[in-house]
Amino acid sequence: MSRRDVRLDREIAALLAARAFTEIRYLAATARHGSEDGSLDEDLERIRFLADLCHNMPGIARPRPWRPSRRGATPSSSQQAMARRPMSWTWNTSGPSGRAWMLRQIEESGARWTPPPPLPVRSEGPSPMTLSQRAGVLLGRWPVRAPAGRQPLPAQARVLKALDTDAFCALSEEAGRRRLGLGGGGLWLRAHLDPDGVHYLVPDPADYYWPGNPSARGGTIRWWQCTALVRMSDGAQVSSMLAVLPETFTALPSTVNRRQQLRLVHLARATRRDTYLWGRDHRAQCDPERCGYVPESTDDPPMTT
Repeated sequence: MSRRDVRLDREIAALLAARAFTEIRYLAATARHGSEDGSLDEDLERIRFLADLCHNMPGIARPRPWRPSRRGATPSSSQQAMARRPMSWTWNTSGPSGRAWMLRQIEESGARWTPPPPLPVRSEGPSPMTLSQRAGVLLGRWPVRAPAGRQPLPAQARVLKALDTDAFCALSEEAGRRRLGLGGGGLWLRAHLDPDGVHYLVPDPADYYWPGNPSARGGTIRWWQCTALVRMSDGAQVSSMLAVLPETFTALPSTVNRRQQLRLVHLARATRRDTYLWGRDHRAQCDPERCGYVPESTDDPPMTT
């Protein structure tokens, strides 16, 4: 890693954020008083474009130290690439118009900057288990560990359960109905899961979703964030996240032997491709005749966290 590249990326991010905020302020003022050389819709669209492009620039310019969302997790190849070049994600995901705007601002400032290389290609398959993880399976160690200073999950949460499609969709619908924050997908999910598939679910909260933490709706988190390994209609196994109430999860039958549970927990955690990415790749092929799904504004591939 070149310290110069890291420092320069952070300086460029600060520059671009300042330029974007200046342009947004100008556009907002002209929109309020009436623009002479453009329509209100054009000004608002320009503001949206700049805000979308540069919303994470302050975080690049002054980053917080990277911490894994789960104890013992290792950074992905994309996270490692962004540590080497902090502007990697923004540059590679902004599209031609965004990149043209950035290069124009950098050129006008007189700075000299080389764009970062492409992000690593995301593997569709899971990452291989490390030696430590293999040893943990052999020794029977449960891989979900509590954050420092917190109580571990209870024994009834240290288990992986197998579900059919109806049961998995019912849990997802319950999460959406109760507004737990992780779940949903509605008709999209039911239409695109393998109807005869077996799906796996295990409580696996990120540190910030650990039970007892403050919740977004006031009070504390009392549900379990679960990692899911689901089989899609084309046979692909992808990951997802689902919020499940403890009493609901505990009532589910347990049918998987312990050694296989340990292997499947590691597989679910190591599967980088999730339902959102699968849905994005599938979008061009999706039609009512093939999938039996008619798109609605409220139905999208479930987002994962």
